[in-house]
Amino acid sequence: MTNNAPIGRVSARSRWIGCILTGVVVLFLLMDAGMKMLGLPPAIDATTQLGWPAPSVVLLGVILFACTALYALPRTAVLGAILLTAYLGGAVAAQARVGNPLFSHILFGLYVGIAIWSALYLRIPELRELLHPLRRDLAAEPSP
Repeated sequence: MTNNAPIGRVSARSRWIGCILTGVVVLFLLMDAGMKMLGLPPAIDATTQLGWPAPSVVLLGVILFACTALYALPRTAVLGAILLTAYLGGAVAAQARVGNPLFSHILFGLYVGIAIWSALYLRIPELRELLHPLRRDLAAEPSP
């Protein structure tokens, strides 16, 4: 059974919260990407401790910057979120591989991913429709 009801509108409050959350996530990811692209010692040290060679830090920063830029643009935000999810999955795997603490290190990428998708969910009504698996088709139910 499919629901032919129109896709709901997003309230102004949800849209604002989504935009603010998007801004926070974008600023955080751009700071991380910038530190990597500039080859700053804290970024190199953190990345090499995870087993990555130092020369790969700049490339990781460029990839993160490109994915974040796609996420920041409304027309490509969903594509950017998908690519960032893949990037963060690699970060989770790298943290797990070296045996870092679960809640503070390993799951940090998951926390960022939840923020990325929550922001889009709050802003984009079509995404709400797609991600709402428990929605019932009220029009198809028999009337009492």
